[in-house]
Amino acid sequence: MNLTEQLAKTKKDAHIFAVSPAPKRQAVLSNIAFLLNERREEIKKINKIDINNAENMELSSAMIDRLRLTDKEIDSMIKAVNEISMQKEVIGEVITGSTCPNGLKIRKVRVPLGVAGIIYESRPNVTIDSAALCIKSGNGGVLRGGKEAVNSNKILAEIISDSLEKAGFSKDIIYFIQETDRNIIKDMAQAKGLIDVIIPRGGEGLINFVVDNARIPVIMHDKGVCHVFIDESAEYQQALSISFNAKVQRPSACNAMETLLVHKNIAEKILPDIAEMFQDVDVDLRGCPETLKYVDCRPAIEEDYYTEYHDMILSIKVVENIQEAVAHINKYGSGHSDAIVTENYNNAEKFLNEVDSAAVYVNASTRFTDGGEFGLGAEIGISTQKLHVRGPMGAEDLTTTKYLIYGSGQLRG
Repeated sequence: MNLTEQLAKTKKDAHIFAVSPAPKRQAVLSNIAFLLNERREEIKKINKIDINNAENMELSSAMIDRLRLTDKEIDSMIKAVNEISMQKEVIGEVITGSTCPNGLKIRKVRVPLGVAGIIYESRPNVTIDSAALCIKSGNGGVLRGGKEAVNSNKILAEIISDSLEKAGFSKDIIYFIQETDRNIIKDMAQAKGLIDVIIPRGGEGLINFVVDNARIPVIMHDKGVCHVFIDESAEYQQALSISFNAKVQRPSACNAMETLLVHKNIAEKILPDIAEMFQDVDVDLRGCPETLKYVDCRPAIEEDYYTEYHDMILSIKVVENIQEAVAHINKYGSGHSDAIVTENYNNAEKFLNEVDSAAVYVNASTRFTDGGEFGLGAEIGISTQKLHVRGPMGAEDLTTTKYLIYGSGQLRG
């Protein structure tokens, strides 16, 4: 069966799946959680093959970190599937309802998108997260992971297929593409009528390739050039701890801080402590000319401010005021996650209102931009665009709406 034929089958099966009873779809999720636990030793053993291959290919530490499936990651996948399963049913939800003067009764209800194509790199847990959210929302799914995680993805895809069949569904409702040829991505992006939406998760090159070649709607999970701005009124220790967490807790994550902005009135006092804190854990600092007055580090160039490092590298820039901080973020940021540390209410509100990003924080780490942390169980991605959804995407975000109109013979005059 070629790809077009396979996609046609997934599309057909997804239509049946969309109107299946919620308890039957819940059973699939329960099966996935059970098999993840039952086959965890096999998952870890196979994942080690991908880790060894990645090390032999000398992939970055950030890439290898994303590949790794330990007991902790497997437990997290199980938890995510169970949380998604326990969420309210989204399909068929009545959003609005009204009766017209002519007696027509109109309901606006939530329905599945159809078939979601998800393209992703490195992280094998995305296979489970994506499938679980598609199943919860009554969608079919076509998944294509990266070549570096191919063995891990295969066993996770087997678990999904087995779980679907055990619940009485076709295994093709969630189809995992094993081929890692880049041409497959183009074929997916141009599968008009077979895939309803394409969601690329990965580096800038992947995102641009999909957008440039797509003939179907795209929801971008773009790069995360995230910022923390330390305002002059910031509580000192809080500023240090939030900055450290945002950069160091998991530097390979898309919600990790890449640029630290510091108000000029606090720069002389706080920058030496910031530099010592980061250099103690081997963060490579790159500073603007003003930063270099207080910190011994390499000079930052403009390209640094556009860069998602995915690594223990941090750009630092001293700014005149909150207006310059906001302008810098809106120019160099990717619209992902940005934070201000401040005790000034007006500055906090200004930052929240004027920073044009999917998630904007006051006195908290950017690392919280995550479907699990936001109560979604998991995420299909973090959309950095504005249509039709923005920020972490859960099951509800894989739906659209439909009008149901009940009449009694009404005719339009």
